[in-house]
Amino acid sequence: MYQKVETFLIGKCLCDLEMFEKRLLVTTLVEFILIGFSDLPKLQGFLFGVFLIIYIVILMGNSLIIMITKVDPSLQTPMYFFLRNFSFLEICYVSVTVPRLLADLCRQNKSISFLACAFQMDIFVTLGATECFILTAMAYDRYVAICNPLTYPVIMNNRLCIQLAAACWITGILVPIGLIYKIFSSPFCKSNELNHFFCDVPPVVQLACGDTLMIEILIYVIATLVINIPFVLVLGSYVNIISTILKLPSATGRAKAFSTCSSHLMVVTLFFGSGVIVYMEPTSTHSSGMDKYLSLFYTILIPLFNPIIYCLRNKDVMVALGKFLQKVNVP
Repeated sequence: MYQKVETFLIGKCLCDLEMFEKRLLVTTLVEFILIGFSDLPKLQGFLFGVFLIIYIVILMGNSLIIMITKVDPSLQTPMYFFLRNFSFLEICYVSVTVPRLLADLCRQNKSISFLACAFQMDIFVTLGATECFILTAMAYDRYVAICNPLTYPVIMNNRLCIQLAAACWITGILVPIGLIYKIFSSPFCKSNELNHFFCDVPPVVQLACGDTLMIEILIYVIATLVINIPFVLVLGSYVNIISTILKLPSATGRAKAFSTCSSHLMVVTLFFGSGVIVYMEPTSTHSSGMDKYLSLFYTILIPLFNPIIYCLRNKDVMVALGKFLQKVNVP
């Protein structure tokens, strides 16, 4: 009898101790540890060099596109106005994650406070949403230019272009507000180690305690509004664009029309495709290791490809680049 009572009391004490530890962890957890690429200790220096070079190329490539499309008279069209916005967006986009990644590769302490983590996530989601909207606006511009060429100057006037760009940025800012509040108002008691190199939505949600169903529903709704619907609109635009191009009597005209659209279509496919894979999959089924490496694709590699795609596949930009380099006396 006494032995049973003693066993019961010991079990209850252990249970209470475990509950106390969980509560203590919830109340004292004030930061995350970004694991990043700590599992590759021998490659830290190599990865730092690679990511630094990529970051510099992204900054230089997109800055060059901004300067060229701003100063060259032949590129003062709606298409290049949106491309200039897109390039500026890409500079901001990589600057949210890559500098932190480079710093973490050089130090032992990889902690990030809740506030800093929430801020990074908010800016990252804002820029990602804005990029989806800008790509959609660029698709609409190509649709009007190719399917309604006679009314194109009237429809895509300066006022409408500015309004579309402003709408993209403002809507992008509003998108993550509720999501960020919902995520960081949840208790975190599982661990404070993020198997990622920045505060992305899925890995942070995986560390939240309790029922995260409402958060997952909110993520799904936002992903549908920000990724799926714009992607469908872009695809719809290109169905009409391709149909119109195929009806052109001149082979030269068809080739020129395809060349102005193919760059944008490649970027859209890469960006939206990776976004659907990461944010439309239920958080509970996410593989943190896989997400980390997939994130490298849409946070670093796609921004690296964009200047290359838009420059090398666009004759007008290449000509303008040649003129620009001659003006600054670059041999």
